[in-house]
Amino acid sequence: MHIGLNAHLLASAQSFRRAGIHHYIYNLLAHLPLADPTLRATVFVGEGELPSLPYAVRRSRLKTSRPLWRIVWEQCAQPFQLDGLDLLHALAFVAPLLIRRPFVVTVYDLSFMRYPERLPAARRLYLRALTGVSCRRARRVIAISRSTADDLSQLLHVPPERIDLAIPGVLPHFRKLPSAEVEAFRAAKGLPQRFFFYLGTLEPRKNLPVLLRAYAALPESDRRAVHLVLGGGIGWMTETLPQLIERLGIAQTVHQVGYLPDSELVYWYNCAEAFVYPSIFEGWGLPVAEAMACGAPPLISNVSSLPEAAGDVGIQLPPQDEMAWCAALSRAIHDSAWRAEQSERAQARARHFTWLNTAQATLETYRKALEN
Repeated sequence: MHIGLNAHLLASAQSFRRAGIHHYIYNLLAHLPLADPTLRATVFVGEGELPSLPYAVRRSRLKTSRPLWRIVWEQCAQPFQLDGLDLLHALAFVAPLLIRRPFVVTVYDLSFMRYPERLPAARRLYLRALTGVSCRRARRVIAISRSTADDLSQLLHVPPERIDLAIPGVLPHFRKLPSAEVEAFRAAKGLPQRFFFYLGTLEPRKNLPVLLRAYAALPESDRRAVHLVLGGGIGWMTETLPQLIERLGIAQTVHQVGYLPDSELVYWYNCAEAFVYPSIFEGWGLPVAEAMACGAPPLISNVSSLPEAAGDVGIQLPPQDEMAWCAALSRAIHDSAWRAEQSERAQARARHFTWLNTAQATLETYRKALEN
């Protein structure tokens, strides 16, 4: 079979756009040839970075890193570039309205429907208008978690029998590192000896004000002992975070370090006392799984897909319960036996998630779609 893959959401620059969807598409593409060396494919991409692939690559001349140009390409140019393909894989939410070939579509989450007020209006309207149409017309729909699959059935009325799961993996270099390597990185970056670590695009859905207020409620001695580090690029609607940090009086122990290169993430996870992720809604929660692979116990919200990622490891908390978050932070600070036990369990849990499994599940979806 000859598959077309729309990979225009791959990013090129080191920016917040190299976040969850970029990593999913990049690692799926990298592992498809390993899962099936006989697969023929054509990858459609703009300026984004691609792994080394045995596939044909067609780069658009349009600057599809800009959302408007990407929409123009998807809806106006893409339908006329599909000759010779048996199947198109729309790798992010939307397929062309004028498509005349079978296709499958991957949906990461329905945050634009569950929490519409937390997304920019233009993005929300485009996704809401065309994701439902694409899912109803697709031969198969791929969800990256059971939570997203349930939302597809409940909110977009996609029959469950047409939904497949392709859960994200964790790259093998995310692992517990020797203490000498970790301490050398800590010294080179001037990091605190102990800190909680958050990683993700800074945007309203991530619920960081609750985490900050919970951290501020800790005794000052605890905050001095264990700092809070916020990693990730600036998304949208985050102008008030620095002001909130100042108002809470925690600027001395809360550090915003910005976008972190992929090559450094394993060290940040290893340096952390625990990984904190108070997000209100996630399609999966890849940083949670990566942090667990590095031995960082997760403190996460107990909503959407996050419990699927963590299983019974760490502590799961109501996303708006500041006092519960404060108590969990306190336990992570003071209970060293708990941290050691949860670190071992976290690493064992993360070993279940591999990108080869993701690629194999995706190939099975292609086969089901073409059997129709």
